[in-house]
Amino acid sequence: MNYFPLFLLCSALSVWAAEAPSGAGQAAAVAQALDGLEAVPLYEEDELIALINDNRHLQRVRDQDDCQLTQDIEARAEVLRLPSYQFLWGDMLAWGICVPAEPRRGLQMMWAAARQGMPAALEQLGRYYYEGTLVQQNRERAVPLMQEAASLGFEKARFTWAAWLLAGAGSPLDYPQAYLWLKQTVTDDKHKYREAERLSQGLAKRMPPHKVKELNHQLLY
Repeated sequence: MNYFPLFLLCSALSVWAAEAPSGAGQAAAVAQALDGLEAVPLYEEDELIALINDNRHLQRVRDQDDCQLTQDIEARAEVLRLPSYQFLWGDMLAWGICVPAEPRRGLQMMWAAARQGMPAALEQLGRYYYEGTLVQQNRERAVPLMQEAASLGFEKARFTWAAWLLAGAGSPLDYPQAYLWLKQTVTDDKHKYREAERLSQGLAKRMPPHKVKELNHQLLY
C-alpha cells in the first residue's frame, strides 16, 4: 500500500477529475487514481499533544510517517495557527526534522504556541533558556516560563521547576506551591514517585516545620 499526504491527494484528485471525461468516465478515472493509495491521516489534537508530552512527536513524523505530512503540518501551524501544530512545526524547523534546519524560525513558532498557553511549549522554551540550547543562556527568562508551565499542570514542568528551586532559582515564596504540586502527583511509575518524594523532601527541609505541617494538612482536604 502506498501512502499519500492529504494535501497532495486532494490536489491530485482535482487535476484528475478536471482532465477526465465527464460522467462515468470521470468516476472511473478517480477510482483508478485512488487504487493503491491511502491518505496518511493527520493527528487528532489529543493524539498530537500526547505525542508531544511523551517526546515522541518528532520520531512519529520522521520514522513512522516518513515525513509525508510535512506540508499539512506547516499549513496547520502557519495558517490555522493551532498551538500543538505550531509547536510540532517549530520543533521540526529547529532541529531539521524532515525540513532544512531553521532554528530561528523554529523558535518563533514555539513562542507562538507558548503565547497561546501551550504547556509543552512553555516548558521547552524555559528549558532551552535555562540550559542555553539554541539560544543564549538566560535563566531569568527561563524561570517564569517553567513556572507558568508548572502552574498549568504540566507534570514534567512541575518536576523541573522543583529541581530548579532546589538549585537556587525562584524564591522561597515559591516553595509551598511547588511542594503541593509534587505531593499531588499521581503515578504508577516508581521512578517518578521516588523523584517526587526526593524533590518534595528537599523543599520541606527549606521551609519551617510548621509550614510543612500546614501544607500536609491541606493535602487531606
